[in-house]
Amino acid sequence: MKLAVPTDFDILEALSDRRRNTAVNLSYILDKNRSYINTRLPILADYDLLARVGPAPNSGLYEITDKGLVVIDNRDQYRTDGVDFDALVESELRARTDETNA
Repeated sequence: MKLAVPTDFDILEALSDRRRNTAVNLSYILDKNRSYINTRLPILADYDLLARVGPAPNSGLYEITDKGLVVIDNRDQYRTDGVDFDALVESELRARTDETNA
């Protein structure tokens, strides 16, 4: 995954409380251009870091996923030499899922 630093991490942090939010609110919270936030949200959803939630399919409400939380927890490893960030995230996500299902 290719993340826009620091904006994508800021978006994930803003949603880390597991509450739903919109691009308008996130742009205000992060003091970023709304159109830029609007372009980043679907990309983060494509990476399964965010989920677009209802009530309508195109409502513009997003919430963080478990994978998004793992990305936040491993932020310091992003762009670290010798670290395959995608593999790290997937491994930790599997471990958390296994732990939850145990």
